[in-house]
Amino acid sequence: MSDIDRPSKTSTSGSDGERARTRLSMVDVAAHAGVSLGTVSNVLNRPELVAERTQRRVRSSIAALGFVPNAPARQLRGGRSRTVGVVVREIGSPYFSEILPGVESKLAKEQFLLMVCSSDDSPDKEAYYLKTLEEHRVAGILISPAGDDIEHLIELRQRGVGVVLLDRLGVGSQLCSVAVNNVQGGDLAGDHLFSLGHRRIGFLNGPSTVRQCADRREGLHRAARRVGLDPDEAISEITLSVLNAQGGETGLAQLLDDERRPSAIFCINDMVAVGVLRDLEKRGIAAPGEMSVVGYDDVEFAALLSPALTSIRMPKQQLGQAAAELLVTDFRADDDHWHQEIVFQPELIVRASTAPPPAPG
Repeated sequence: MSDIDRPSKTSTSGSDGERARTRLSMVDVAAHAGVSLGTVSNVLNRPELVAERTQRRVRSSIAALGFVPNAPARQLRGGRSRTVGVVVREIGSPYFSEILPGVESKLAKEQFLLMVCSSDDSPDKEAYYLKTLEEHRVAGILISPAGDDIEHLIELRQRGVGVVLLDRLGVGSQLCSVAVNNVQGGDLAGDHLFSLGHRRIGFLNGPSTVRQCADRREGLHRAARRVGLDPDEAISEITLSVLNAQGGETGLAQLLDDERRPSAIFCINDMVAVGVLRDLEKRGIAAPGEMSVVGYDDVEFAALLSPALTSIRMPKQQLGQAAAELLVTDFRADDDHWHQEIVFQPELIVRASTAPPPAPG
């Protein structure tokens, strides 16, 4: 073999001071550390299986040799990559943006790369991303489904892809899931407003096909019935086509045109509440003096609004971390894996945007 063809050894000599590197493999690391090839593979891919002392020896050899793992070659069982897909309903949502750090912090510790996709609540777009992620042989997928039907997700797991439902409960024991009790969240919002004395509440909701919207509606109706009110009479519900500030302004206009104008508004999320508060100010309607407003999610900016927004707090970081932990367990599990459903409880955070209704007259 000529000098041109022969791999060069690492060298610090030469007039230009450059270093040429030998192409190393896990075999070299194993020989240097005095362990088996399988042990090196486990240290890189499944370190929990290797004793701490052995891990230190292997990592010391990796550092000494300057070995860089070949990412495409580092596969999990079944030939899958060290990549995890996350499919959320709206990537620009402050709610999901506060969940993702919890997901990332857990997966980074496990040395997984995150690929984030947004379905925009479109089942067709969701299906495209799921197909693409599966083609990239991701180890698992965290998903907040765009619709109620999750049969395709169950089938996806049966094909060897780990699947955990994010912000949505599973069906029986077929998939792991992490969610917040949204019925309780709607109840908390309604109970707060009814306890202040409000008897006519506007509810700016999203589509009933979205489970979170349906659950919050159920909770709000439950709170109305508990104080002896007919939900159909006490609650004026508007279904918004977009769940953002623009949707909040559109919904407020419809509520103000109602001959039985409400004295309080419960918004399906904090972004909708932003639009409501902004438009109330434009119209010269005092909040909360003339109109109380409650949001949902308690995203970071909720406390910075004027007035500071009363909202239903979701434990977003914890939700993301729990979902990631379940996913790691799921794609490393055997066929008899026991699926878990983790349900967090929401919390009412009372701020300056709610008060008793104005006195009659």
